[in-house]
Amino acid sequence: MSKLPLSRRALSILAVLVPLAFVLGYVALRSGPLAPVAVTVVQVESKALRPSLFGVGTVEARQLYRLGPVAPGRLLRLSVQVGDTVKAGQVLGEMDPVDSDDRLRSQQAQVQRAAAAVADTTARHAFAQQQARRYEQLFAEKATSEELLAARRQDLQLASAALAAAREDQARAQSDLQALRTQRASLRLVSPVDGLVTARDAEPGTTLVAGQMVVEVVDPTSLWVNTRFDQVSAAGLAAQQPAQVALRSRRAQTLAGQVLRLEPRADAVTEELLAKVVFSTVPQPLPPIGERAEVTVDLPELAQGPVVPNAAVQRQGTQIGVWVAQGDRLDFVPVVLGRSDLEGRVQVLKGLAPGDSIVLYSEKALTARSRIHVVERIPGVSS
Repeated sequence: MSKLPLSRRALSILAVLVPLAFVLGYVALRSGPLAPVAVTVVQVESKALRPSLFGVGTVEARQLYRLGPVAPGRLLRLSVQVGDTVKAGQVLGEMDPVDSDDRLRSQQAQVQRAAAAVADTTARHAFAQQQARRYEQLFAEKATSEELLAARRQDLQLASAALAAAREDQARAQSDLQALRTQRASLRLVSPVDGLVTARDAEPGTTLVAGQMVVEVVDPTSLWVNTRFDQVSAAGLAAQQPAQVALRSRRAQTLAGQVLRLEPRADAVTEELLAKVVFSTVPQPLPPIGERAEVTVDLPELAQGPVVPNAAVQRQGTQIGVWVAQGDRLDFVPVVLGRSDLEGRVQVLKGLAPGDSIVLYSEKALTARSRIHVVERIPGVSS
């Protein structure tokens, strides 16, 4: 009689445990570790990708002039400030001439004396030449002796030598005068171009050494961006390609430009290629020399082929590939990638075909045994 209550108790327990086990199994399969992973999928597209190359550089000037004295001296005056616009040939400042003006006046007097000496010896030479011709006629008429004719001819030779020496002295004096004038002119700091004063490193009264910079002038039409590009992605970069330049101070404005040239030497430390990018028009107002800029270069369009988002590319061990979704199954397919663009798309050279369905985002890491559940959006992961 005691077995009947026990059987009822067991049945009661089983009645509770069986539904509970069923609920737990359902929860484990739907929201636990065995639950399907939510993923978003996209179709492999066939597109003609137009890659772009991004680089960072600084604004520089290819025509930059650092003006200073060619000899030691004291700065007498300086008439320009940083930011002033100057014209070609404009005198910006002057070094103290010390005794240059006195030596110049002395040399001018020496030139005048040399000119007077040339005039005197020219007259003497003309007289000696006239006397020599006269005595040659007299000797022909037997009216003078051969000794007197020889003496007149010797006088002519001496006058010719004196005239040649006087002319050499005059040329030397004029050359020395020109040298002093050039030296005097070198004391003036003259702008070689129409430009902008970007630096003023000395004040009047300062004693300077030869070659020390006083002012710096740049040609605004020669501004360019010295740009660095990653060597890995720089294949196809060439001169004359169009570019867009975004200055740090004007990030909302993009300036048109183009690649002027590639530098023959790369940076071996940072593994970057160097290129000069010029502006299509001179930016107004002028950007400061040394300002950072972001450069985007449009590379030639590639042939049409399979294209996938960069976010879909995964690494499994040593292989690079994508997860291909086939119903609720997953297959990891290795791929060979080509070029990419700045919109996050990459060219697939081998491994996929247009129309293949691949996983773009997943709420957690996937494996070959993962079961998936396709959703339109994963909160906080995809947009």
